[in-house]
Amino acid sequence: MRIWEGVVEFTLVAELGSFTKASQNLNISVAQVSRLISLLEKRLKTKLLYRTTRKVTLTAEGEIYYQRCKQVLNELEEAERALGNLQNKPQGTIKLTAPVMYGETFIQPLVHEFMRIHPAIEVTANLSNQQLDLIDGGYDLAIRLGKLKDSTLIAKPLSQRRYRVCASPSYLKDYGAPHSLPELVDHNCLVGQHQYWRFEHKGKQVATKVIGTLSCNSGYALVDAALKNLGLIQLPNYYVDDHIEKGHLVEVLSKYREEPETIWAVYPHNRHLSPKVRQLVNFLAQGLDKN
Repeated sequence: MRIWEGVVEFTLVAELGSFTKASQNLNISVAQVSRLISLLEKRLKTKLLYRTTRKVTLTAEGEIYYQRCKQVLNELEEAERALGNLQNKPQGTIKLTAPVMYGETFIQPLVHEFMRIHPAIEVTANLSNQQLDLIDGGYDLAIRLGKLKDSTLIAKPLSQRRYRVCASPSYLKDYGAPHSLPELVDHNCLVGQHQYWRFEHKGKQVATKVIGTLSCNSGYALVDAALKNLGLIQLPNYYVDDHIEKGHLVEVLSKYREEPETIWAVYPHNRHLSPKVRQLVNFLAQGLDKN
């Protein structure tokens, strides 16, 4: 039907603000996207987009048309998902991103188990410590740790993490255990990417600058250094809980421990959470709750 010609292309350009990004998303040429939108404008006898060399913006009429088109396209997506639900089997591709270490250790093993249970699911995973743009990258899902910076994302809590300060029993025997934050100045504090450790005192967050003989952006490397009696470390609990439970490390300054941070599953606000992604998110939440 001619009524659909150019509608999807126009909607994507409006969302992404770029003919190039829309063409990449649709896997067609920029020229074809431009031609279809031009035909749409000609048929509607209305200019929908302002085009410059730097950006693309909606006209007032284009904004009205975009909102209606997006609503209709969302309904079509929901109709297709409803049909998919009749089969009651997750299928298709899920594209996700997660931080490297957390993704390798916790997310991907659960994703692999989900794929084993649902063999019709395919996954493209990009593990990166950069916060990738979900819309530009075409991601269905991202795992984020701690406070969320992007308020345009829809978020579902999956689990929690808390920071713990600890050292080996031998180190504490030789140098003593700190009982207050000022005492950290007398200790060799092995640091990651930040020179400040995070605490909470009398209901307020406290950032304490620490110094030491090792700076390394690997949590596992810092754990290894602490196990070899080199100093104190502050890391998320999933690095150190097992070592503390076995007595290889001892937690100190626990009364200054911050409130737990949330681990989130996030997705773009302009996308409905498809059944396959919703089932994966629920599966992750159940699996992470056991860790």
